[in-house]
Amino acid sequence: MRNQAYIEQLLAQADIHVNGQRAWDMQVHNHRVFNATLARGNLGLGESYMDGAWDCAQLDAFFYRLLQAQLDQNIAPLSLLWHHLKARLFNLQSLQRAWHVGQQHYDLGNDLYRAMLDERMVYTCGYWQHADNLADAQRDKLELVCRKLELKPGMRVLDIGCGWGSFMHYAATHYGVRCVGVTVSQAQVELGRQTCAGLPIEFRLQDYRTLNERYDAVVSLGMFEHVGQKNYANFMRVVANCLEEDGLFLLHTIGRNRDTRGTDAWIHRYIFPNGELPCLAHIDNASRAHFCCEDIHNFGADYDPTLMAWHTNFEHHWPQLAHHYDTRFYRMWRYYLLSCAGAFRARRLQLWQHVFSKAGRQGGYQRPHLTTPA
Repeated sequence: MRNQAYIEQLLAQADIHVNGQRAWDMQVHNHRVFNATLARGNLGLGESYMDGAWDCAQLDAFFYRLLQAQLDQNIAPLSLLWHHLKARLFNLQSLQRAWHVGQQHYDLGNDLYRAMLDERMVYTCGYWQHADNLADAQRDKLELVCRKLELKPGMRVLDIGCGWGSFMHYAATHYGVRCVGVTVSQAQVELGRQTCAGLPIEFRLQDYRTLNERYDAVVSLGMFEHVGQKNYANFMRVVANCLEEDGLFLLHTIGRNRDTRGTDAWIHRYIFPNGELPCLAHIDNASRAHFCCEDIHNFGADYDPTLMAWHTNFEHHWPQLAHHYDTRFYRMWRYYLLSCAGAFRARRLQLWQHVFSKAGRQGGYQRPHLTTPA
């Protein structure tokens, strides 16, 4: 009862009530959730949700309130000490370990991602300045990236972490460029080759560290989250070696406000093994030996509607997906999408697009704007 009382007092600071009547209130079915949360933080809270020990009508609103009030700073379980120490002591994103996230997350099933994402299968933040739906937000994001890279017909473009090829397909179709994409997901390569058939696009099942060719432009959308602090400098060195002297490199990544190691224990175990979010200082420190930063664009608030749209699609298609995934997976995936939406809404997570040149653009670089929808 003491643990329950403490958790209830914390939640009250965020105007969250246990078994309250509001959509963001926590509905407890098994009181072990309180002990689990104090013992294992978000790992215990998330596993308890997956097991059905508690519910919430609007998980995104629950996490928005919890994180905006910074209640997570009040719980630091000793049981997670080793989890955080490993990120400091070991290279969790080594060449051998880099394939884990492909196998555990991106190879889950193309049926899942087809159901959840837009028709282009863009698995990164949309750009909602002019958009009122997911398809338009993703189209506008791809168009914005192409304009930022100043793509022209005949250019050869490298996409590091290419996913199912959404950017390459758009760039090849609308800008007449040739693309090479690398990913650590076998499922992405297989489907990407099908959907991009007939276009000047090459998919490779390859780690970025083995790249050694030159390109007119380089892009990486939503892959840097898997690189890890111990590898940031090498990542930038590889990109610099691959980029022509007058080329541009666009890095699109989720980031966090604070300089910390590792990732959330629940996210690490169930969603993105060995992931690690950078802060701005990490990117600056790793890039300055190779690049001039021409532009930084933060549209992290746009990840909230993107995640909510993915969740809507996931819920809508769950009756078809339920034949391949069990109820515990359903609750895990809801927890993932909605807790992340709450984190972006609370501005605890950011989304940055950096544009780099190798020697600095003479006369400066002007960020293009989408004054009207693409």
